[in-house]
Amino acid sequence: MLKLLVRRVWQLGLLAMAAVLTMAIGTGQASAAPTTTPGPAQTSDVTALIENLLKSFTVPGAPAPQAVDATKQMIVVTAPVATSQTATLTAFEKDEAGVWKPVIGPTKAWLGEKGMGKAQDNVYRTPQGTFALDQAFGRQANPGTKMPYFQTDTQDWWDSNPQSPTYNTHVRQQASPGGDSENLYNSGPVYDYAVNIAHNPNRVPGDASAIFLHVTDEKPTWGCVAIDRQKMIDVLKWLDPSKSPKITIGVNVDAPKDAPATEASPNGDLIGGVLGNLAALIPDALKGLIPAS
Repeated sequence: MLKLLVRRVWQLGLLAMAAVLTMAIGTGQASAAPTTTPGPAQTSDVTALIENLLKSFTVPGAPAPQAVDATKQMIVVTAPVATSQTATLTAFEKDEAGVWKPVIGPTKAWLGEKGMGKAQDNVYRTPQGTFALDQAFGRQANPGTKMPYFQTDTQDWWDSNPQSPTYNTHVRQQASPGGDSENLYNSGPVYDYAVNIAHNPNRVPGDASAIFLHVTDEKPTWGCVAIDRQKMIDVLKWLDPSKSPKITIGVNVDAPKDAPATEASPNGDLIGGVLGNLAALIPDALKGLIPAS
C-alpha cells in the first residue's frame, strides 16, 4: 500500500513541477500554489501523508489531534540519511478544501554539522521530529511576518545555560546568562531573520537550546536549519500564527532520486522527490492509519 501511495505522490510531483519550477529556481518570491489541479486520489494521498505526520506531534498538556485540526502550514525538511549536512526544505499550505499544496521551495537547507537526530547541548545535531514554530526575530526590521517578531540588539540573548531558570528562552540583559548562550545580534547576519523551532518546549536541561530556522552562511549549522536569505524572508512573510505552523525534520533513506535535468526542467523533478519523501517521515505506528486507495 505504501508503495502505491509513494507512486501516486510522485505523479503529483510531476503535475506540480511546471507551475512551481519558477518559484524554486527563479524570483525567490513565495508563489501561489500550483495551477495544475491533480486528481482527487492524488491530492487525497498527499493530504493523508501530511495529516499523519501531524498526528505524531504532541502538545504538552493537550491531545495530539489538536495539531492536525489547527495546523494549516507545514514546513517539511528531508535528507537522505541522518548524517547529511544538507537537506531539502519545502513549505506546504492547507487550502479551504483541506488539500495540502506546496507554496515555497523546494530549496536547499543546511543542517547541523552532525546531521540530524537527538538534540543535545554542545552537540551540533539538528533535532528530528515535528515541532511548532513560535517566535520570530532578527537583526533586521520585521520583513512583514504575522508571527510575533522582535528586532534584536546587543542585549538580546537566547539562554543556553542549563543551570539557568530561563534556559531555552529569549532574555534581555546586558550580560550573558552564562553557558553557551547566544547573543542574537552579535552572532551576525545568519540571525538577520530567524524563527524559533520549539523542539524542547518543556526546557529540559541538556536537550538543547537555541534551535532556529535562519539565514544560511553556506556552512553546516550548530543544530539549526538554515536557508537562503531571500527564501527565509519569503518563509517569514508566509508564516501565520493563526494557522498553527509546524516544521517536520526527518530522514528518508528510500526517497525517490531527483530526475535528470532536461531543457524543459533544468532542476529535474524536485517537487516529485520531496512529496515522495513524506511517506518515509511518518512514524511506523501511524502508517497503518493512511487510508487505502
